[in-house]
Amino acid sequence: MDIIEKLESGKRLSYEDGLALYELDLFTLASFANKKKESLYGKKAFFNVNRHINPTNICKDICKFCAFSSNRKNPNPYTMTHEEILSAVEKSYKNDIKEVHIVSAHNPATGLQWYLEIFSKIKEKFPSLHVKALTAAEIHFLSTEYNLSHEQIIDKMVEYGVDSMPGGGAEIFDEEVRAYICKGKVSSQEWLDIHALWHSKGKMSNATMLFGHVEKRKDRIDHMLRLRDVQDKTNGFNAFIPLVYQRDNNYLKVEDFLSSTEILKTYAISRLMLDNIPHIKAYWATSTINLALIALEFGADDLDGTIEKEAIQSAAGAKSATGMNIKDFLDLITTSGFTPVERDSLYNELKRY
Repeated sequence: MDIIEKLESGKRLSYEDGLALYELDLFTLASFANKKKESLYGKKAFFNVNRHINPTNICKDICKFCAFSSNRKNPNPYTMTHEEILSAVEKSYKNDIKEVHIVSAHNPATGLQWYLEIFSKIKEKFPSLHVKALTAAEIHFLSTEYNLSHEQIIDKMVEYGVDSMPGGGAEIFDEEVRAYICKGKVSSQEWLDIHALWHSKGKMSNATMLFGHVEKRKDRIDHMLRLRDVQDKTNGFNAFIPLVYQRDNNYLKVEDFLSSTEILKTYAISRLMLDNIPHIKAYWATSTINLALIALEFGADDLDGTIEKEAIQSAAGAKSATGMNIKDFLDLITTSGFTPVERDSLYNELKRY
Protein backbone atom coordinates (compact mmCIF):
# COMPACT_ATOMS: atom_id res chain seq x y z
CA MET A 1 0.00 0.00 0.00
CA ASP A 2 1.55 3.33 -1.02
CA ILE A 3 1.42 6.44 1.17
CA ILE A 4 -1.58 8.01 -0.65
CA GLU A 5 -3.64 4.82 -0.25
CA LYS A 6 -2.67 4.68 3.42
CA LEU A 7 -3.73 8.29 3.95
CA GLU A 8 -7.02 7.69 2.19
CA SER A 9 -7.69 4.57 4.26
CA GLY A 10 -7.01 6.40 7.53
CA LYS A 11 -4.61 3.69 8.75
CA ARG A 12 -2.05 4.56 11.42
CA LEU A 13 1.21 5.75 9.87
CA SER A 14 4.61 4.20 10.51
CA TYR A 15 8.13 5.66 10.71
CA GLU A 16 8.66 4.86 7.01
CA ASP A 17 5.33 6.50 6.19
CA GLY A 18 6.43 9.64 8.02
CA LEU A 19 9.53 9.92 5.86
CA ALA A 20 7.44 9.26 2.74
CA LEU A 21 5.12 12.15 3.68
CA TYR A 22 8.00 14.59 3.33
CA GLU A 23 8.41 13.47 -0.28
CA LEU A 24 4.84 14.43 -1.20
CA ASP A 25 4.29 17.78 -2.86
CA LEU A 26 3.21 20.54 -0.49
CA PHE A 27 -0.38 20.86 -1.62
CA THR A 28 -1.12 17.13 -1.62
CA LEU A 29 0.17 17.00 1.94
CA ALA A 30 -1.84 20.11 2.86
CA SER A 31 -5.07 18.62 1.51
CA PHE A 32 -4.79 15.50 3.69
CA ALA A 33 -3.71 17.40 6.82
CA ASN A 34 -6.41 20.03 6.37
CA LYS A 35 -9.07 17.38 5.79
CA LYS A 36 -8.05 15.70 9.05
CA LYS A 37 -8.05 19.02 10.93
CA GLU A 38 -11.43 20.09 9.52
CA SER A 39 -12.99 16.73 10.39
CA LEU A 40 -12.12 17.56 14.01
CA TYR A 41 -12.60 21.33 14.26
CA GLY A 42 -13.99 22.74 11.01
CA LYS A 43 -12.74 26.29 10.45
CA LYS A 44 -12.09 27.04 14.12
CA ALA A 45 -8.81 28.66 15.11
CA PHE A 46 -8.21 28.30 18.84
CA PHE A 47 -6.32 30.78 20.98
CA ASN A 48 -6.16 31.83 24.60
CA VAL A 49 -5.67 35.13 26.38
CA ASN A 50 -2.51 34.45 28.31
CA ARG A 51 0.59 35.99 29.83
CA HIS A 52 4.07 34.51 29.57
CA ILE A 53 6.45 35.21 32.45
CA ASN A 54 10.11 34.16 32.41
CA PRO A 55 11.26 34.87 35.99
CA THR A 56 15.02 34.32 35.65
CA ASN A 57 17.57 33.81 32.88
CA ILE A 58 20.41 32.55 35.08
CA CYS A 59 21.02 28.94 34.07
CA LYS A 60 23.43 26.19 35.07
CA ASP A 61 23.02 24.58 31.63
CA ILE A 62 24.41 25.97 28.38
CA CYS A 63 22.30 24.74 25.47
CA LYS A 64 23.83 25.66 22.13
CA PHE A 65 20.53 26.81 20.65
CA CYS A 66 19.53 29.05 23.58
CA ALA A 67 19.79 32.84 23.45
CA PHE A 68 17.75 33.40 26.63
CA SER A 69 20.08 32.22 29.40
CA SER A 70 22.69 34.70 30.60
CA ASN A 71 26.13 33.97 29.16
CA ARG A 72 28.61 35.80 26.98
CA LYS A 73 26.04 36.01 24.16
CA ASN A 74 23.50 37.53 26.57
CA PRO A 75 25.41 39.21 29.40
CA ASN A 76 22.33 40.57 31.20
CA PRO A 77 21.42 38.21 34.07
CA TYR A 78 18.21 38.85 35.96
CA THR A 79 15.95 37.26 38.56
CA MET A 80 12.51 38.68 39.29
CA THR A 81 11.25 38.95 42.85
CA HIS A 82 7.91 37.43 43.79
CA GLU A 83 6.56 40.97 44.11
CA GLU A 84 7.60 41.77 40.52
CA ILE A 85 6.02 38.56 39.25
CA LEU A 86 2.76 39.22 41.12
CA SER A 87 2.69 42.80 39.86
CA ALA A 88 3.07 41.54 36.26
CA VAL A 89 0.27 39.01 36.78
CA GLU A 90 -1.99 41.67 38.31
CA LYS A 91 -1.47 43.98 35.34
CA SER A 92 -2.32 41.19 32.91
CA TYR A 93 -5.26 40.00 35.01
CA LYS A 94 -6.86 43.38 34.32
CA ASN A 95 -6.55 42.52 30.62
CA ASP A 96 -8.69 39.45 31.26
CA ILE A 97 -6.00 36.77 30.90
CA LYS A 98 -7.08 33.21 31.70
CA GLU A 99 -3.61 31.62 31.94
CA VAL A 100 -0.21 32.53 33.29
CA HIS A 101 2.57 30.56 31.62
CA ILE A 102 5.76 30.44 33.71
CA VAL A 103 8.96 29.03 32.23
CA SER A 104 12.40 29.84 33.56
CA ALA A 105 16.07 29.00 33.34
CA HIS A 106 17.75 26.49 35.68
CA ASN A 107 18.90 28.88 38.40
CA PRO A 108 20.69 27.12 41.31
CA ALA A 109 20.63 30.30 43.42
CA THR A 110 16.89 30.83 43.75
CA GLY A 111 15.91 27.73 45.73
CA LEU A 112 13.09 25.23 45.33
CA GLN A 113 10.70 27.21 47.52
CA TRP A 114 11.20 30.31 45.36
CA TYR A 115 9.80 28.33 42.44
CA LEU A 116 6.95 26.74 44.37
CA GLU A 117 5.76 29.66 46.46
CA ILE A 118 5.14 31.94 43.50
CA PHE A 119 2.58 29.42 42.22
CA SER A 120 0.67 29.37 45.50
CA LYS A 121 0.86 33.19 45.75
CA ILE A 122 -0.64 33.55 42.26
CA LYS A 123 -3.38 31.03 43.09
CA GLU A 124 -4.15 32.76 46.38
CA LYS A 125 -4.47 36.19 44.79
CA PHE A 126 -6.00 35.13 41.45
CA PRO A 127 -7.82 31.83 42.09
CA SER A 128 -9.46 31.78 38.64
CA LEU A 129 -6.13 31.83 36.76
CA HIS A 130 -4.76 28.63 35.26
CA VAL A 131 -1.09 28.23 36.19
CA LYS A 132 0.93 26.45 33.51
CA ALA A 133 4.46 26.06 34.79
CA LEU A 134 7.71 24.09 35.04
CA THR A 135 8.93 22.21 31.99
CA ALA A 136 10.21 18.65 32.34
CA ALA A 137 13.71 20.14 32.04
CA GLU A 138 13.05 22.38 35.05
CA ILE A 139 11.60 19.46 37.01
CA HIS A 140 14.69 17.40 36.24
CA PHE A 141 16.94 20.31 37.28
CA LEU A 142 15.10 20.77 40.60
CA SER A 143 15.12 17.02 41.19
CA THR A 144 18.90 16.74 40.79
CA GLU A 145 19.62 20.01 42.61
CA TYR A 146 17.60 19.04 45.70
CA ASN A 147 18.07 15.27 45.61
CA LEU A 148 14.35 14.59 45.21
CA SER A 149 12.66 12.21 42.80
CA HIS A 150 10.76 13.53 39.79
CA GLU A 151 7.57 12.36 41.45
CA GLN A 152 8.34 14.28 44.64
CA ILE A 153 8.80 17.48 42.64
CA ILE A 154 5.58 16.81 40.72
CA ASP A 155 3.65 16.21 43.94
CA LYS A 156 4.92 19.55 45.24
CA MET A 157 3.84 21.28 42.03
CA VAL A 158 0.31 19.91 42.48
CA GLU A 159 0.33 20.91 46.15
CA TYR A 160 1.41 24.48 45.34
CA GLY A 161 -1.18 25.02 42.63
CA VAL A 162 0.30 24.18 39.22
CA ASP A 163 -2.57 23.22 36.90
CA SER A 164 -0.77 21.99 33.79
CA MET A 165 2.71 21.58 32.36
CA PRO A 166 4.14 23.32 29.30
CA GLY A 167 5.91 21.21 26.70
CA GLY A 168 9.33 22.85 26.74
CA GLY A 169 12.64 21.07 27.10
CA ALA A 170 11.81 18.29 24.64
CA GLU A 171 13.98 19.90 21.93
CA ILE A 172 14.66 16.81 19.79
CA PHE A 173 14.68 13.28 21.21
CA ASP A 174 17.40 11.76 19.05
CA GLU A 175 20.14 11.12 21.62
CA GLU A 176 23.05 11.99 19.35
CA VAL A 177 21.58 15.33 18.29
CA ARG A 178 20.51 16.03 21.86
CA ALA A 179 24.02 15.41 23.17
CA TYR A 180 25.30 17.96 20.68
CA ILE A 181 22.76 20.75 21.24
CA CYS A 182 21.92 20.43 24.97
CA LYS A 183 24.27 18.01 26.72
CA GLY A 184 23.58 17.64 30.43
CA LYS A 185 19.94 18.64 30.17
CA VAL A 186 17.06 16.24 30.90
CA SER A 187 17.42 13.15 28.71
CA SER A 188 14.83 12.16 26.10
CA GLN A 189 13.54 9.26 28.17
CA GLU A 190 13.45 11.32 31.36
CA TRP A 191 11.41 13.99 29.57
CA LEU A 192 8.90 11.37 28.42
CA ASP A 193 8.80 9.70 31.84
CA ILE A 194 8.21 13.03 33.63
CA HIS A 195 5.23 13.82 31.42
CA ALA A 196 3.83 10.31 31.88
CA LEU A 197 4.17 10.79 35.66
CA TRP A 198 2.38 14.13 35.46
CA HIS A 199 -0.40 12.51 33.44
CA SER A 200 -0.69 9.75 36.06
CA LYS A 201 -1.72 12.48 38.55
CA GLY A 202 -4.72 13.27 36.34
CA LYS A 203 -3.05 16.36 34.88
CA MET A 204 -2.57 17.48 31.27
CA SER A 205 0.49 18.81 29.48
CA ASN A 206 1.74 19.94 26.09
CA ALA A 207 4.58 18.53 23.99
CA THR A 208 7.07 20.41 21.83
CA MET A 209 9.70 19.68 19.19
CA LEU A 210 12.45 22.13 18.29
CA PHE A 211 13.24 21.75 14.60
CA GLY A 212 15.21 23.50 11.90
CA HIS A 213 18.68 23.34 13.47
CA VAL A 214 20.97 20.30 13.03
CA GLU A 215 18.32 17.57 13.17
CA LYS A 216 17.20 15.60 10.12
CA ARG A 217 13.72 14.69 8.92
CA LYS A 218 14.14 11.20 10.38
CA ASP A 219 14.73 12.73 13.82
CA ARG A 220 11.49 14.68 13.62
CA ILE A 221 9.50 11.56 12.74
CA ASP A 222 11.21 9.59 15.53
CA HIS A 223 10.33 12.42 17.95
CA MET A 224 6.65 12.38 16.95
CA LEU A 225 6.43 8.61 17.30
CA ARG A 226 7.94 8.63 20.81
CA LEU A 227 5.26 11.14 21.83
CA ARG A 228 2.55 9.07 20.15
CA ASP A 229 3.65 6.01 22.14
CA VAL A 230 3.34 7.89 25.45
CA GLN A 231 -0.02 9.33 24.42
CA ASP A 232 -1.31 5.81 23.65
CA LYS A 233 -0.62 4.95 27.29
CA THR A 234 -1.58 8.16 29.11
CA ASN A 235 -3.79 10.31 26.87
CA GLY A 236 -2.37 13.30 28.75
CA PHE A 237 -1.07 15.54 25.97
CA ASN A 238 -3.37 18.43 24.99
CA ALA A 239 -1.33 19.68 22.07
CA PHE A 240 1.80 19.20 20.02
CA ILE A 241 3.83 22.34 19.27
CA PRO A 242 6.49 22.24 16.55
CA LEU A 243 8.85 25.10 17.51
CA VAL A 244 10.81 26.67 14.69
CA TYR A 245 14.46 27.18 15.66
CA GLN A 246 15.40 30.86 16.10
CA ARG A 247 18.77 31.75 14.69
CA ASP A 248 20.13 34.79 16.56
CA ASN A 249 22.51 35.07 19.54
CA ASN A 250 23.33 31.42 20.13
CA TYR A 251 26.14 28.91 19.64
CA LEU A 252 24.67 26.72 16.90
CA LYS A 253 26.30 27.55 13.60
CA VAL A 254 23.34 26.77 11.36
CA GLU A 255 23.73 28.11 7.83
CA ASP A 256 20.87 26.44 5.96
CA PHE A 257 17.64 27.62 7.51
CA LEU A 258 14.35 25.94 6.81
CA SER A 259 12.17 27.10 3.96
CA SER A 260 8.54 27.98 4.62
CA THR A 261 7.68 24.85 2.62
CA GLU A 262 9.62 22.59 5.00
CA ILE A 263 8.04 24.26 8.04
CA LEU A 264 4.52 23.87 6.64
CA LYS A 265 5.22 20.26 5.67
CA THR A 266 6.29 19.58 9.26
CA TYR A 267 3.02 21.03 10.63
CA ALA A 268 1.02 18.92 8.19
CA ILE A 269 2.98 15.76 8.97
CA SER A 270 2.50 16.38 12.70
CA ARG A 271 -1.27 16.37 12.21
CA LEU A 272 -1.16 13.14 10.21
CA MET A 273 1.35 11.23 12.37
CA LEU A 274 -0.07 12.27 15.74
CA ASP A 275 -3.50 10.73 15.39
CA ASN A 276 -3.98 10.62 19.17
CA ILE A 277 -2.92 14.17 20.20
CA PRO A 278 -5.95 16.42 19.80
CA HIS A 279 -4.39 19.76 18.87
CA ILE A 280 -1.52 20.97 16.70
CA LYS A 281 -0.33 24.41 17.71
CA ALA A 282 1.32 26.83 15.28
CA TYR A 283 3.07 28.87 17.97
CA TRP A 284 3.30 32.22 16.22
CA ALA A 285 6.18 33.39 18.43
CA THR A 286 8.52 31.02 16.59
CA SER A 287 6.92 30.70 13.16
CA THR A 288 5.84 34.36 12.69
CA ILE A 289 2.15 35.21 12.77
CA ASN A 290 1.86 35.12 8.97
CA LEU A 291 3.20 31.59 8.65
CA ALA A 292 1.15 30.47 11.67
CA LEU A 293 -2.01 31.66 9.94
CA ILE A 294 -1.06 29.73 6.79
CA ALA A 295 -0.37 26.68 8.99
CA LEU A 296 -4.08 26.69 9.84
CA GLU A 297 -4.54 25.25 6.34
CA PHE A 298 -1.81 22.67 6.95
CA GLY A 299 -3.28 20.80 9.90
CA ALA A 300 -2.75 23.28 12.74
CA ASP A 301 -5.82 24.42 14.68
CA ASP A 302 -4.31 26.57 17.44
CA LEU A 303 -2.14 29.71 17.53
CA ASP A 304 -1.30 29.80 21.28
CA GLY A 305 -2.35 33.20 22.58
CA THR A 306 -1.84 36.90 23.10
CA ILE A 307 1.31 36.24 25.24
CA GLU A 308 1.75 39.93 26.28
CA LYS A 309 5.44 39.51 27.18
CA GLU A 310 7.92 36.89 26.01
CA ALA A 311 11.68 36.66 26.59
CA ILE A 312 12.89 33.24 25.44
CA GLN A 313 12.12 33.20 21.71
CA SER A 314 12.53 36.96 21.30
CA ALA A 315 16.08 36.76 22.69
CA ALA A 316 16.90 34.65 19.63
CA GLY A 317 15.27 36.99 17.12
CA ALA A 318 11.53 36.21 17.25
CA LYS A 319 9.14 39.21 17.07
CA SER A 320 7.24 38.18 20.20
CA ALA A 321 8.72 40.36 22.96
CA THR A 322 5.52 42.35 23.51
CA GLY A 323 2.95 39.76 22.44
CA MET A 324 -0.09 40.83 20.43
CA ASN A 325 -3.27 42.65 21.35
CA ILE A 326 -6.48 40.71 21.09
CA LYS A 327 -8.11 42.95 18.46
CA ASP A 328 -5.22 42.44 16.02
CA PHE A 329 -5.25 38.73 16.80
CA LEU A 330 -8.97 38.42 16.04
CA ASP A 331 -8.71 40.51 12.87
CA LEU A 332 -5.86 38.40 11.50
CA ILE A 333 -7.70 35.14 12.16
CA THR A 334 -10.97 36.39 10.67
CA THR A 335 -9.44 37.89 7.52
CA SER A 336 -7.60 34.58 7.00
CA GLY A 337 -10.98 32.86 6.70
CA PHE A 338 -11.17 31.18 10.12
CA THR A 339 -13.44 31.48 13.14
CA PRO A 340 -11.57 32.72 16.23
CA VAL A 341 -12.41 30.61 19.28
CA GLU A 342 -11.10 31.69 22.66
CA ARG A 343 -10.33 28.61 24.76
CA ASP A 344 -9.09 27.90 28.23
CA SER A 345 -5.83 26.05 28.87
CA LEU A 346 -7.55 22.65 28.58
CA TYR A 347 -9.30 23.53 25.31
CA ASN A 348 -12.76 24.17 26.70
CA GLU A 349 -14.39 26.75 24.41
CA LEU A 350 -15.01 30.06 26.17
CA LYS A 351 -16.10 32.35 23.36
CA ARG A 352 -16.64 32.06 19.64
CA TYR A 353 -16.17 35.29 17.68
